[in-house]
Parts: sequence; C-alpha cells; structure tokens
Amino acid sequence: MAARRGGVLGITLGLAAGLAFGIGGVFVKPLLESGWTPGAAVLARISIAAVLLAIPGVVALRGDFGRLWRAKWTILLYGLVAVAGVQFFFYASLQRIPVSMTLLIEYLAPIALVLFAWARTRRVPQPVVIGGSVLALAGLVLVIGPGGGDLDVLGIAFAALAMIGVCVYYAIGESAAAQLPPVSLIAAGFVVGAIALALAGLTGLLPMHVALGEVAFLGSDVPWFVPLIAVGLVSTAFAYTAGIASIRLLGARLSSFLGLSEVVFAAIAGWILLGEVLGPLQILGGVLILAGIVCVKLERPRAATAEVPGGVPEASEPAFPAPLGAEPVPITASIPLVADPAPEPPLPDPSRAA
Repeated sequence: MAARRGGVLGITLGLAAGLAFGIGGVFVKPLLESGWTPGAAVLARISIAAVLLAIPGVVALRGDFGRLWRAKWTILLYGLVAVAGVQFFFYASLQRIPVSMTLLIEYLAPIALVLFAWARTRRVPQPVVIGGSVLALAGLVLVIGPGGGDLDVLGIAFAALAMIGVCVYYAIGESAAAQLPPVSLIAAGFVVGAIALALAGLTGLLPMHVALGEVAFLGSDVPWFVPLIAVGLVSTAFAYTAGIASIRLLGARLSSFLGLSEVVFAAIAGWILLGEVLGPLQILGGVLILAGIVCVKLERPRAATAEVPGGVPEASEPAFPAPLGAEPVPITASIPLVADPAPEPPLPDPSRAA
C-alpha cells in the first residue's frame, strides 16, 4: 500500500513538474519579445531559483555542511552538465538547425535511457517499454513537428549533447539520494550552473542582453521582473524540486517519460494563454505521448536476482553508474532544464531537466 501511495505521489509530482516546465515558455516569451536574449533569461531564472532555494537547501543539510564537499563531484556534474550544459548546447544548436529539430533530439532522452540500460545490463526491454517508446517518439514528432530547413552536423551534435545533459539530470536525480537532500542538490547545482553560464556570457560564448522596461504579460503591461520571478519560482525552483522528488519515487525511466508531458502542457498553455491553435495532429501527438507514458508505467518489476548457469544467483546491475565520488546506489528503473524555445509557438520550456 505504501509503495502504491508513493507511486501515485511520484506520478503527481512528475506531472506537476511537466506542467511547471511547460508553462515556462509563456512566462519567458514576453521577455524575449522585448529584447532579452535567451541566454540572459536563462541565467536570470537560474539565479533567482538559486536564491529561492538557498535557505531550504541549507536547512535540509541540518548543519552537516560537509555533505556538500563530500558530494562535490555530483554537484559539479549536475550544475555543469544537467543545468549549464543543457542550456548552452541547446542554444548553440538553435543557431544551426531548426528549433523543432533541436527539441525533438533533446526530448529523445527517455529513449536514450532505455537504450543505455539495455546496453549496460544486456537485458532486452520488456515489449511494453519498447511499445511505449515508439508511441512517445511518434507523439513527439506530431506535437513538435519534424521541422524544416537545412540540417547542420554540428547543430545536431550540439542537440545530442543537450540530450545527454537531460539524461544526466535523470540519472543523478535517482542515484544521489544517499549523498544530499534533493533541495540541497538543486540549490548547489543552480549556483554552479549560474556561474558557468555567467562565464559563458562574459567570454561571448553565450550572448547576453536585457531590456529593463515594461512587457506585455497575460493581457497587461507589467514590469520586466514580474514574468522573470514567475519563471524563476514556478518553472525553475518548483519544477526542478518536484521533478527530482518524482525521480526518486519512480526511478529515472518512468520519470523521464513523464517528463514528456511538458511538451503536451506547453502546447495546451500556448493554446489557452496565448491563443496558439492546436491542430489535429498535435492533439493526436499528445494522446500518443500519454499512451507511451502509460505503457512504460505498465512495465513489470524484474526479480531482484536472476538465476545463471550453475544455480548461482546474480544480482541485478544498476541501470546507471553512480556519480563521481558516490557510493554505488542500485537503480530501479525524467529534460529540464530545458530552455525556453523562444519565438516559435507552441513549444515547451526546454529548461529541465527539463
């Protein structure tokens, strides 16, 4: 019964994170239209979230600040790869290939996790997982669109690196439980990610420009910091916290497929709040994504041990390696920060992680 309640809570948190990430585009779009560069918007939202989570992160440590040092490699990996790396490579990809193609590659993270676990454990995924992956991929193509224009090899490589960063987000979220409380990991990771993005801006690798004036937001003119605080609070601080909590309850695989709900929520938010009409194919794509999530949820748990020739039981291997400096933690099995896809509606908020 407790496991069932944990599963329901995990799914609820995963969908809440997907919704929070998905509406991030609605919050950030007014800033981008007023002259903010995507890099500046991402740096600001991460910095705001780091400030908001600083006190909860410190309280969660219960005075044991040495845990931060002992988990330093995990924090660096999370902040540099799962936060800053995803953002940097997402926007580097956008400069070379269509945004829809960048999003499509980045959101292949759940399928990449399935393939990685297959290669690591040498166990063929259950048919229901394979079927769910196919349905989710088809749904992504329909919702995001196959894209058009010229494709650049380097742009595709950048998008693939962003996708790997999303995979790292889910893997660390599942395996770092023994090292740090979730809110402490996220807060520290945001600090590292903000510093890395600021350095990228100072060196000119990531363009930074802000416009400090009023912006059109949900039908009225508001100061520039209103949508910025909203995206920092809802679509960054809350979204990451709910997402990590979901990963630890459900595992990386199911959480990553739940993360695809961000695409669906982004399209719905664009329809309701921005008047961006959903076409029949997008609606069908959303249904396919949800069907894929259900299929993965129906995966039957494997036995804890498996018989091998000679009758010696062989313990199941973790699906993902433990982060650097961490004790190996078994894995039972979720983009992100994925960045806000700026001016091409209806697109999700690719800052997760997400």
